[in-house]
Amino acid sequence: MVEITQSTIVTPSEETPKHKIWLSNLDVVAARGYTPTIYVYPSTGRKDFFPVDALKAALAKALVVFYPLAGRLNRDPETGRPEIDCTGEGVIFFTASLDATLYDFKDFAPSEEMRKKLVPVARLRGPALCHDDAPG
Repeated sequence: MVEITQSTIVTPSEETPKHKIWLSNLDVVAARGYTPTIYVYPSTGRKDFFPVDALKAALAKALVVFYPLAGRLNRDPETGRPEIDCTGEGVIFFTASLDATLYDFKDFAPSEEMRKKLVPVARLRGPALCHDDAPG
């Protein structure tokens, strides 16, 4: 099973605009929520083969330009329309390890079962997105 070794919030590296953006009409009719994704990198055998800090720094820079991604989904209190509250709070970033290889999964086809095994389940807790097993 996947072992989460770190769970942090990555915030934009610079100040970002603070305002609200209504979702488009297409976004309003589509299902809303967080999109769980996973990226797999093969180990080189070295403990420090993957520069996590460099990836976080790059993400922090990208969140300056794509600042709505560092916000939160809300509803306009007057109209009830879904909106992005551009708060600059950041995005959750998990680092995990697995004592297996992709070859151990044989047919690595996307499925709900595969997602449950590999992608942490996120939930809202206070102002930030958290993971049930995450420290802090």
